[in-house]
Amino acid sequence: MTYENVTVGPISAADHLAFVRAQRSVGFLQTPAWGRVKTEWRGESLGWFEGRRLVGAALVLHRPVPRLGRFTLAYLPEGPVIDWTGEIGALLDPLAAYLKARGAFAIRLCPPVRTDTWSAAQVKQGLADPGVRRLTDLPERRTDPAGARVTALLKDAGWLPRSPEDGFGPGQPHFKYEVPLAGRTEDDLLAGMNQQWRRNIKKAAGEGVEVTVGDDIEAFHDLYVHTAGRDRFTPRPLRYFTTMFEAMRAEDPERIRLYLARHRGDLVAAAVLVRVGAHAWYVYGASSTDKREVRGSNACQWAMIRDSLAAGCDVYDLRGITPTLDAGDPHVGLIRFKVGTGGQAVRYVGEWDLPLRPVVYRAFDMYMRRRRGR
Repeated sequence: MTYENVTVGPISAADHLAFVRAQRSVGFLQTPAWGRVKTEWRGESLGWFEGRRLVGAALVLHRPVPRLGRFTLAYLPEGPVIDWTGEIGALLDPLAAYLKARGAFAIRLCPPVRTDTWSAAQVKQGLADPGVRRLTDLPERRTDPAGARVTALLKDAGWLPRSPEDGFGPGQPHFKYEVPLAGRTEDDLLAGMNQQWRRNIKKAAGEGVEVTVGDDIEAFHDLYVHTAGRDRFTPRPLRYFTTMFEAMRAEDPERIRLYLARHRGDLVAAAVLVRVGAHAWYVYGASSTDKREVRGSNACQWAMIRDSLAAGCDVYDLRGITPTLDAGDPHVGLIRFKVGTGGQAVRYVGEWDLPLRPVVYRAFDMYMRRRRGR
């Protein structure tokens, strides 16, 4: 698609939400509600106008950086929501002009555009081959020309890639694991899972694990903190989750759901599901160390997959993985777990920066490197 005389300007949260609802799929990080979740950032809804017609929208998160004065980083997580198959220069250039005039020293965006896809069978072959260490080492993959095109256009326009080599970083994941749902039945999805996953789902049912959708965020958080201690990651505070549920439910009562798996009254697993349009995400999970043999986590996942299918979703998104297939890498367990669902590993275009004030941007980059080096 080509555009003429596109302008960028603020829009109301109501207009932003209406645009999101008109799309088949939009990342939940691009909903107006997400700006209210990220309290340490200042959220702004922007629209792209061709004449009076709204042709794109974005949630922009502004964050000041210590010692850089009034300048801010303008971040568009998993956005903006524009036609990435069209003339993106005509859309990104007015965005840059608007944000620079309002004090941004750089823009960071993350196009929701795929570059490569690997089937579950290809991933399993790589895991079984000691000569293959990364997804990108696999001889076969499905490439998406849209991803190559967007990557080339961003490079030519002076955008700088930020996605780390190992796939994990402080921003959005470069690699994800997704289960396609469109046109499939529950039997199809079960057949696509590996034998261990099917066995675990059956085991949970046989053990009497019950999965319900509830509101006990404190119980989830207690289990989540327990999981963080066991798996050695830093948990988010309870307030973060209460804010997330309040903001997202205010926007749409079905936007976010809490799944709780209990065995004889004991909470053994819990998970958070988010849905926008035809896309569903597994966002957070937790599990008890005791009673792991009843397979509460698998029961939670299967309940969320079934509900996403019933809601008409096209994809169930298990979010980030690293590209490692190396048996000696501590991150390999993540892809081993997720590949059991069937589905596919996907590489996206990743995050890109456009320096608007190069001197300030270099100072910011040095500041961030020092922080990561601590």
